[in-house]
Amino acid sequence: MIGGAAGALVRYLVDRVTVGLGRPSFLGTFTVNAVGATLLGFLAAVATVTAGWLAPLVATGFCGALTTYSTFAYEVVQLAGGSRRARWTAAGYAAGTLGVGLTALATGRVVAGLLSG
Repeated sequence: MIGGAAGALVRYLVDRVTVGLGRPSFLGTFTVNAVGATLLGFLAAVATVTAGWLAPLVATGFCGALTTYSTFAYEVVQLAGGSRRARWTAAGYAAGTLGVGLTALATGRVVAGLLSG
């Protein structure tokens, strides 16, 4: 519960900062999903070290509330229903999220491997 509350708060703040900077709100979702994927990749690589309460606190709680598939899917559908340019933006957002998410996950695992020796 504590991890979830912290993750939800961070997600909300990233969204407010993104919109406050005049950027589309989907960039906030993109950012938190990339950060969450990196952190989950890192945690997956060091799972034996984070056994016990730390893994559920950070992975399930914090990352679970930080990242969001439902908002991502909603934003893609909303963009796709707009102009031709918005449809291209939706396609790029969907493909970019998948590509960056997988790359972020792998990066987290590599960083954990480098740090653990």
